[in-house]
Amino acid sequence: MASLSCIPLLLFVSLLMCSLVACNFNQHFDITWGDGRAKILNNGELLTLSLDKASGSGFQSKNEYLFGKIDMQLKLVPGNSAGTVTAYYLSSQGPTHDEIDFEFLGNLSGDPYILHTNVFSQGKGNREQQFYLWFDPTADFHTYSILWNPQRIIFSVDGTPIREFKNSESIGVSYPKDQPMRIYSSLWNADDWATRGGLVKTDWTHAPFTASYRNFNANACVWSSGASSCSSSSNDNAWLQEELDSTSQERLQWVQKNYMIYNYCTDLKRFPQGLPPECSAA
Repeated sequence: MASLSCIPLLLFVSLLMCSLVACNFNQHFDITWGDGRAKILNNGELLTLSLDKASGSGFQSKNEYLFGKIDMQLKLVPGNSAGTVTAYYLSSQGPTHDEIDFEFLGNLSGDPYILHTNVFSQGKGNREQQFYLWFDPTADFHTYSILWNPQRIIFSVDGTPIREFKNSESIGVSYPKDQPMRIYSSLWNADDWATRGGLVKTDWTHAPFTASYRNFNANACVWSSGASSCSSSSNDNAWLQEELDSTSQERLQWVQKNYMIYNYCTDLKRFPQGLPPECSAA
């Protein structure tokens, strides 16, 4: 595993400012596809992705990160969003890639979005948990966060943890800790599977579909020239050791009791030979 060296002063100042103010999308992201359907607006403070019948759109971060706390505010496609998927995730590249996923599966007007989460390590995923949300994610912006450190991954919504995936290498479960990852997001048509297993198709009379992004923050270790650099301040690096306290554990249990709709760790039909080993260690 690469060492975590002290961050150069200018890079430290840049990361510190990202934690204090909304980072400029022009500085931190590249639009990667969509032929004009993705737009950076308001002097770099707002980014929108759109989907029409021809294509969707997407963007990625300029930096790669090896551990961090990543926050982004999203406002999802309103109205009849059935068939659409808004994906927001961290990923490395290649057949043995690591990945940490938020995916928002659209639905018919008035029906809830499904928030789909997954964790890949060394190219292996199949660790899905799905949730409904306790608010309308299309009415306003909400903060979706990924905390990723050597011990655990915590998915949070508006500061409320919804999922924790712990490092279980001690029992033979691979964990994403060696590959730097970029931040990606895309809006695309997946009506062959996204809504009720593909039974509900995209209604293109509602196109273009648009999702919006603002207030990106990254308190993270930036990967550069084969090394990962972090602030040397213990306060700035607190997330490297962060874990859920008793209050956060209670909030996590509240979400999982009331809003979780699928958990691979309880799917005995899917794993007839036995549940994955990390499920017993959760």
